[in-house]
Amino acid sequence: MRITDVLFALTMTGLAACNSQTTRVARDGQPVTQSEGTVAEKARPALGQVGSRLPQFSLKTLDGLQVSSADLIGKVALVDYWATWCAPCKKEMPGYQKLADRYGGRGFVVVGLKFDAMADTIDPLKFAKAAGIHYPLAVPPEELNEKFGGIEGIPTTMIYDRAGILRKKIIGFEYTQVVEAAVKALL
Repeated sequence: MRITDVLFALTMTGLAACNSQTTRVARDGQPVTQSEGTVAEKARPALGQVGSRLPQFSLKTLDGLQVSSADLIGKVALVDYWATWCAPCKKEMPGYQKLADRYGGRGFVVVGLKFDAMADTIDPLKFAKAAGIHYPLAVPPEELNEKFGGIEGIPTTMIYDRAGILRKKIIGFEYTQVVEAAVKALL
């Protein structure tokens, strides 16, 4: 067999592989077909960056119910990372509850994810009750924190559109009016 025949066979095998439709999963947990190639993957926003997808999850809330990412699709969703020891969280969370009360009928929901890096300063349910919070609160596992792009600071607030695409991310305290404007633009 000549070297040109071997090179031709290898080239054809490589081309055939490029056209395959093997499904695999990208870093954001979304299916990617081989024909999309790595260029499409590189074009996707990094986990937790504006334009990225809401990660898939299902968690037991602090009061024993279930909350999942599937519950959020089709709604404008605010996902808030908070902690009992976080003074800005204590200030933000009641504002988020007011937004949930005001816009819940228009398809807006809030989910609080308790950041568990340090010991609680108060029982989380007592904290929520004292702050007047009744939207779902849960403690995510570390791997879910990573799927949200890692948590760089507390509070971290992420606003997703009805398709589950991250449209705004705020690290640190933000006034309710600023968050409300972002939410209203998506309703």
